[in-house]
Order: sequence, then structure tokens, then C-alpha cells
Amino acid sequence: MRPRRAAPVDDGRHDQPGLEKLLERVARGDRPAFEKVYDMVAAPVYGVALRVLRDPAQAEEVAQEVLVEVWRGAARFEGSRGSGVAWVMTIAHHRAVDRVRAAQAAIDREDRVARLEVRRPYDVVVESVETTLEWERLRRCLEGLTELQRESVTYAYYGGYSYREVAELLKVPLATVKTRMRDGLIRMRDCLGVER
Repeated sequence: MRPRRAAPVDDGRHDQPGLEKLLERVARGDRPAFEKVYDMVAAPVYGVALRVLRDPAQAEEVAQEVLVEVWRGAARFEGSRGSGVAWVMTIAHHRAVDRVRAAQAAIDREDRVARLEVRRPYDVVVESVETTLEWERLRRCLEGLTELQRESVTYAYYGGYSYREVAELLKVPLATVKTRMRDGLIRMRDCLGVER
């Protein structure tokens, strides 16, 4: 609901008669005084908000917030620091600018989230099938090795043992383990189709 049309408010040099007095009464909770303040400033507050926001619906919301703030915060008005109109219009301008900044921050957040969501969607079934096929292929390639090669590679790569530990486990010389592992890895590479 747009504010009622009121008499134009000055630029602050010639304040509406009695606005400061009305704000003092509003600070004490005087509802009739607030109604008069509302009639005096509602249209200019809406105008300031509309000029900043360029959206009538948003301007109406901001005007309402400003007038609620005037009702609740009238005690903060200090006539020695400026006119009542200047105080109200400053609140209106700050609220409108805050609304613009909040809207821009929301857009920026959505852009960041959208950029993060560009990742390829994860397909559990496809991933599971691919993993199963890779393990089956690896198993077949391991079966193509000699027993010593297979045991050496398995202990070293799946057991985490060093060359020396593999030699001790298999009770063969260290040089033999190194040679069998090298030969076994070359055969695995060829079997899996890994390029150099």
C-alpha cells in the first residue's frame, strides 16, 4: 500500500511546522502525533526509496520499515543536529541503499553457488560399474604374471612392503625381487594399456 499523498516536504532548510515537536511526542509513544508525522513524511520517504530502488514494491517495503523505525526510534532524534525531515530522509536513504546492497550480495552469492555447481554430476551406478571393471581387468593382468612376480607386486603395492621386506617374506634374494617386480610391472603396464 503506497503512502498517502502529503504536502511536499522542504529540503530541510524550512522544516515542516512542528515536526521536531511531533517527533518528541512520538518518542513518548503518542500515536496521534505519529499519525501526523506519517502524513507529513510518508510520501517523501516513499519517493526517496523509489528513487534509489526503482522498484515500487521494494520502495513500499522500505518506506514501511522507515516509518516503523521512526516510531520506535524517535527518541534518537536530536533537533540540535539537524531538522526532523533530514533525519527521516537520512533513515530512508540508508534503508534503501542497504536493500540494494543486500540484493546485490544475494545475486553474488547465487553466482558463486552456480559456478560451484557446474561440476559434472556424480553417478553412483556408473562409478560402481567402472570400478568393478577396473578391478576385474587388474585381476586378469595379475593372473598373467608368474607366481613370484604376482606375489612381489602384491606385497609391495597392496601390502605396502619394501623390496627388502618382500625378499624376506618370499625368502628370495633382494636382487631377484627387484628384477621380478620390474618385469611384473612392465607386463602389468602392457596388459592394462598404460602408455609410457
